[in-house]
Amino acid sequence: MADENTPGGEGDNQQTPSVATGSDNPSETDIKKAEEFKETANGFFKKEDYNQAITFYSEAINLNSTVAAYYGNRSFAYLRTECFGYALQDANKALQLDPKYIKAYYRRASANMALGKFKLALKDFEAVVKVRPNDKDAKAKYTECNKIVKMNAFAKAIAVDDSKSAADGLDVENMTIEDDYTGPRLENGKVTVEFVQNLQDTFRDQKKLHRKYAYQILLDVLELLKTQPSLVDINIPEGEHFTVCGDIHGQYYDLLNIFKINGQPSESNPYLFNGDFVDRGSFSVECIFTLFSLKLLYPNHFFMARGNHESFTMNQMYGFEGEVKQKYTSKMAALFTEVFNWLPLAHCINNKILVMHGGLFKDENVLLDDIRKYDRNRQPPEDGMMCDLLWSDPQPQCGRSQSKRGVGTQFGPDITKKFLQKNKLDYVIRSHEVKNDGYEIAHDGKCITVFSAPNYCDTMGNKGAYITLRGEDLTPKFTSFDAVPHPNVKPMQYASSLFGLF
Repeated sequence: MADENTPGGEGDNQQTPSVATGSDNPSETDIKKAEEFKETANGFFKKEDYNQAITFYSEAINLNSTVAAYYGNRSFAYLRTECFGYALQDANKALQLDPKYIKAYYRRASANMALGKFKLALKDFEAVVKVRPNDKDAKAKYTECNKIVKMNAFAKAIAVDDSKSAADGLDVENMTIEDDYTGPRLENGKVTVEFVQNLQDTFRDQKKLHRKYAYQILLDVLELLKTQPSLVDINIPEGEHFTVCGDIHGQYYDLLNIFKINGQPSESNPYLFNGDFVDRGSFSVECIFTLFSLKLLYPNHFFMARGNHESFTMNQMYGFEGEVKQKYTSKMAALFTEVFNWLPLAHCINNKILVMHGGLFKDENVLLDDIRKYDRNRQPPEDGMMCDLLWSDPQPQCGRSQSKRGVGTQFGPDITKKFLQKNKLDYVIRSHEVKNDGYEIAHDGKCITVFSAPNYCDTMGNKGAYITLRGEDLTPKFTSFDAVPHPNVKPMQYASSLFGLF
């Protein structure tokens, strides 16, 4: 729901923090100018330029911090850029100024839902329903959120045996393959080069991999991932090259385009995909089976790191769980959750480059060996080393600050420098954020972001990028690319119906 003054996912890290710095006793001139800034911000919001909208809503607040709608509007823009921590702060400020401001309850509920805090979101929906008992939209959202809370409570109540695998009871060997199935087939139960090429073509033509082979791939990749440490060491010999890709987010046709531009993965063309393979985009199943097949085919030359979206809560909200259930089964969705728990958390290239999805740590004493020894087989916690590896972001100013996302931390160039010195590293590569050119070089060249989902969610207009490294000097080479057409299936097709909030 848009605010009365407002028209109608992941933003850059240069956004203005949600802090009330404006005047609580504005002059008439300031009041008028603030309204002009708000209208300018609304115009950018309509154009889906949310970062500029945030800038001008902030200007309005700086002149007049007494208007709840300014905070409510900026909260909405923060939601659109996935800055859920800032969105939460602004919604709270709006409600401090006006406890009857209904749409601020929606903003706060949205932020809490996005962070997986369903019980807190439910309280806000309940508050709206009490005030507006005849509001069908509010009642529908309350009902849906209540359903998720009850479902999660039930799942927790019956999860008495953590050792029980989602694979228990699966009889893959005796699954029947229908006579009319013409898709790819594993050869003696194994992935081959021919299988991978056939699989890519099958998915490109919007056809399915048979469930027998889908389950077999998941079981095999689970066993493979269990053998790997939480920090995987990668060696690039002199004269050889290596490619690092960022977020894919279910954009299968853009994934194929990377392979078209940069070559299919092979032992002589190795890759690392740095998390967030799924969610948002509606071809996540196609992406993950393609990547897992390549991991099985080239276990020592194709690498995958866990992102913050390889988790149960994110998949429940952002579409992957719904997509797996639609294309396969609920049991397969549960098996994916188990497999994701075993994805490595980071990679270290030639003992010089640390690659992780999110960023650095609140704890300044973390060493590479701490990551290497970390017990990762779990859902991401809300704090600590694993949380930071998956969720943190760089910031331009020194020091650390509260995360704009509401999870992880923000770290400055001094933090990066100290971490690199302590661990004898040259620089870090991370992903996790949309960048206009698909990449960004920050912290005096020591913190590089790469994001490989162009025109993210079909709305952001950004390029995607990947990084190529050569073993002799490890100097990063950046290649940007545009989005390619995809079938007429909108992003978030399988996401929770609560995303009408966003």
